[in-house]
Amino acid sequence: MAAIHQVKFWDKVADRYAARPIKDPAAFEAMLADAAGRLRPTDHVLEIGCGTGSAAIRLAPHAAEWIATDFSAEMLRIARAKPAPANLRFVLADAERAFDGGPFDAICAFQVLHLVGDLPGTLAQIRAHLKPGGLLISKTWCFADMSLKLRALFFVLRSIGLFPRAQALTKPALRQTLRDAGFEIADERVFGDNPHGPYIVARRPGAT
Repeated sequence: MAAIHQVKFWDKVADRYAARPIKDPAAFEAMLADAAGRLRPTDHVLEIGCGTGSAAIRLAPHAAEWIATDFSAEMLRIARAKPAPANLRFVLADAERAFDGGPFDAICAFQVLHLVGDLPGTLAQIRAHLKPGGLLISKTWCFADMSLKLRALFFVLRSIGLFPRAQALTKPALRQTLRDAGFEIADERVFGDNPHGPYIVARRPGAT
């Protein structure tokens, strides 16, 4: 279950987060286009850590059903106020308990896996609630690959409550953790100029 301090952090910053412009719109659009191309009109999709719903609203039309979850009620308040497709449903749930309605054809986790407290446990849950052949579509910050200067800045921001707690992952460690959880890595890309946020598509082995 998400720690209370994490929920309070995201509830507190929700309006500021929603007002912040996307830093690299072209990279965001490219990521959405790739994710959309991997979905089928019959797919039932779960998104964990949907935030204010920007990706869910754009991607839901490419699936039969899209369940977008987040543990922050304030984030979901903002998401639910936006025009959205009829097949999109926002649900209050943390990343460890977001799997009602499975198994799913695909599970999306954009900018969230580095924030969970138990990454192996969360990945095990994701795999268990994917159909054989199902996809985990993710984008994850790998803070341990960043420069010492940036890591020091994030540490200072976290100490004064302006940055969330996050795991210090490297890309090799992230790949290995996915493999250890029973996934096959189907694709890995970087959209935009920042190499520290890899977009990884992983597959649960088995027939589709």
